Amino acid sequence: MIKKLLLGLLGLLLALAVALGVNTWRQGSRQVAVPPAPPLPLDLDAAAGRLAGALRLRTVSSLENPTGSAAAFDALHAYLAQHYPRAHAALQREVVGQQALLYTWKGRDAAAPAIVVMAHQDVVPIAPGTEKAWSVDPFAGEVKDGFIWGRGALDNKGNLFAQMEAVEALLASGFQPARTIYFAMGADEEVSGLRGAVPITELLQSRGVKLDWVLDEGLLVLDGVLPGLSKPAALIGVAEKGYATFFLSLDTAPGHSSMPPQHSAIGQMSAALARLEATPMSGGIRGVARDMFGTLAPEMSGLNRFMLTNLWLTAPLVQGQLEKSPSSNAMLRTTTALTIVRAGNKDNVLPGRAEAAVNFRVLPGDTLAGVEAHLRRALGNDAIQVKAYPGNSEPSPISPTAHAGYRHIERAVREVFPDAVVAPGLMTAATDSRHFTTLSPAVYRFSPIRVSGEDLARFHGTNERLPVAAYGDMIRFYLQILRASAQPS
Repeated sequence: MIKKLLLGLLGLLLALAVALGVNTWRQGSRQVAVPPAPPLPLDLDAAAGRLAGALRLRTVSSLENPTGSAAAFDALHAYLAQHYPRAHAALQREVVGQQALLYTWKGRDAAAPAIVVMAHQDVVPIAPGTEKAWSVDPFAGEVKDGFIWGRGALDNKGNLFAQMEAVEALLASGFQPARTIYFAMGADEEVSGLRGAVPITELLQSRGVKLDWVLDEGLLVLDGVLPGLSKPAALIGVAEKGYATFFLSLDTAPGHSSMPPQHSAIGQMSAALARLEATPMSGGIRGVARDMFGTLAPEMSGLNRFMLTNLWLTAPLVQGQLEKSPSSNAMLRTTTALTIVRAGNKDNVLPGRAEAAVNFRVLPGDTLAGVEAHLRRALGNDAIQVKAYPGNSEPSPISPTAHAGYRHIERAVREVFPDAVVAPGLMTAATDSRHFTTLSPAVYRFSPIRVSGEDLARFHGTNERLPVAAYGDMIRFYLQILRASAQPS
């Protein structure tokens, strides 16, 4: 009897192994086969010099001081008009809100749904005390050793100027789009987009504009970053996480440090924060993450391909590995980040108030209300007051990969980066595009920049720089996007 059971079990295991192997083998590549894009029809060194000049303009946005860099933004607007005369003659330019720009390139068919291509003018400041760590002054705007150096080269003036280079080149060739193309260029993306992107969407809505799809900055061409994938991965963001900050406060009686109570304000707040950090929200390989891994799996080999192709069985093991890395863990769940703690002002005085802030990046499928409920449960202390930040936003809807907009982007990526694997991805940071989801169900987030793991630290970090060759690829990408997507649907 036992022998028959063992033989039966062995047979089942063998059948399972065969089924898993067949399933792995059957999953073929989902990549689009297209010919490479033609050579870049412009002087790349001159284009790099134009971008470098823009990096010298300190268009640093501020939430507290909205007009602090107004002169720099005005100078950037004049710089754009000077260096892209064809675009400024053919396109309608409007200043929206305080410093945001909206360019309208009218198409031949006024009834055709328009598209929006986005970038932002503003940059983040240099972290105090890190200026000397830069190899080149962050606002020198130099082209040196094959790189364009300066704050904003990667985020996000590179995108903006690559778009303008593409428009100028197309106009020089006599191109006119079949349908209208808008270029939306916010001036406060780094601090919310409420003064730029939001007024632009309100203006378009007031005019009854119908948008087919939207392309903003976002995920990248990651070279050597994803374990198990020998090819670069070009991830197109089909959604972005929501943003949720909550401010916590706890009031107790202040007192002398020589007679401390059993539970002080600092102790209670610290214990609550420790409980919160130890209680992450539930996660899993689902939604966008599952689509991404399903697309990447056929491009892998060996064990990685086997594990990702058979997630119906291997998901717990794969998830355990992904959770070990902050970047991949962020794709699986709503993340919890303790960002501010304040209490006390003298070493021998027990403070009567302890404050903290916690920031969640909300996974599509979760909600702000659900996050707040989780927060209150995990803190485990009803004496702690919770106040939501007014700028909190729900996660974006998930844009379809079957849409023409996604297909245009996918094709352009394959034309410019033929060695890359294209897959949908989740944007874990916030972009201006989240304000455009009311205008179109198809909002995509992709920056056509090839980066290594080392380069990722340069975004908002020290020694931000863009290879001149990579800038050429960016311009070629936008040329392909505008050529193809501006034709009738």
